[in-house]
Amino acid sequence: MISAEENRLLTETGRGTPCGALMRRYWQPVALSEELPAGGAPLKVKILGEELVLFRDDQQRVGLIGIHCAHRGTDLSYGRVEDGGLRCLYHGWLYDACGRVIDQPGEPGGGANKDSIRHPAYPCLETGGVVLTYMGPGQAPLLPNYEFLAAPPEKRTVVKALYQCNYLQGNEGNIDPVHLSFLHQVLDEAQIAQVARRRIVPGADTTDNRLLGRDSAPNIEVEVSSFGLRIYTTRDAGADKRYLRVTNFIMPNLSAFGGSTVGDGYAVHWHVPIDDHSHWKYIFAFSREKELDEFMRARSRMELSADYRLSRNAANRYQQDRASMKTHTFTGMGANFQVHDAFATESQGAIQNRTEENLVSSDKAIVAARKLILNGIKDVQAGRDPQHVIRDAQKTGVNNLVVLSEVIPKSADWKEHTRAKERN
Repeated sequence: MISAEENRLLTETGRGTPCGALMRRYWQPVALSEELPAGGAPLKVKILGEELVLFRDDQQRVGLIGIHCAHRGTDLSYGRVEDGGLRCLYHGWLYDACGRVIDQPGEPGGGANKDSIRHPAYPCLETGGVVLTYMGPGQAPLLPNYEFLAAPPEKRTVVKALYQCNYLQGNEGNIDPVHLSFLHQVLDEAQIAQVARRRIVPGADTTDNRLLGRDSAPNIEVEVSSFGLRIYTTRDAGADKRYLRVTNFIMPNLSAFGGSTVGDGYAVHWHVPIDDHSHWKYIFAFSREKELDEFMRARSRMELSADYRLSRNAANRYQQDRASMKTHTFTGMGANFQVHDAFATESQGAIQNRTEENLVSSDKAIVAARKLILNGIKDVQAGRDPQHVIRDAQKTGVNNLVVLSEVIPKSADWKEHTRAKERN
């Protein structure tokens, strides 16, 4: 259990809040690249409580600026993309990608004082199928060299889904190993093979679905790393074997874990606050060696509308079919893990009241991650860079980010086994 003040510190991310200041020290996804096609309309966005407009100008430069015109407040997301920027429909003021007013056509000479206006604007970069922005003070840090962003397009996929809850409870679901033995369990192995193509775990003769269901009280250990937290989970796999899963909390709001590409890749969930009561979950998956087939790409968008909303949601009780709970899935909500996650985290409330929770031994990763975030807040308040903010170009690699899901001998040292997988 934490105090009400600590809960506020961890969950409030608007401008001027301690956690908002922390979040703004990192690059954050603001949109999918597919939402901003060449020649497309500007995109109205809200991130960390700020209303902004994202646009790609006629030279393909990406800009993220305040949504209300600096003149008299008209919504710039309706504007014209032309002449090297975004033009307001009301009086024709033209903004470039840096927020500079470069034309005031209704003023003599195009605006004698336009250079004195500094419209809110944030730098952007585009990689891995997403547009990222830095909303903090001073020089932006370097973007970590994440594999899931650097993979070629044919070997990766990314989509996003709207979650009607605070970012923190969304991300905490990723670092909770025990829930895998319950929330996502598929009771019919034939169904899971057909619908979700669950793989056989390396070193085992069964699926991870069965291994997770066989031992619902795993051993969990955590260790602090340069990027955040490494989480070891071991379960009994029978016959002198142990099922090892290694997952990761990455400061301040993303996690990496085994997905359908695990073995030669992994999945990432990046939880980006819209405001304190909703967030976008950016869902990445990549492979190091193989191209992702159409099934994998389609699966990532299962039960998502064109505007990235889940068709199963709180309004329709996630279309729960209680009869199917006996024969198909533990939740009765279909086989889509994103729906399961939405139910579990949204039903906690817009902001979970953590003063009423009763933590147990299996919550040690959640407790540790909260401490890292609180430590990061203290670092920012003291004028220091928080954990995993990178400014040295020689240290952008995240080689110690290891994701595993495999069966190993019980006699093996699982920590040494994991460290041997770190990439040079």
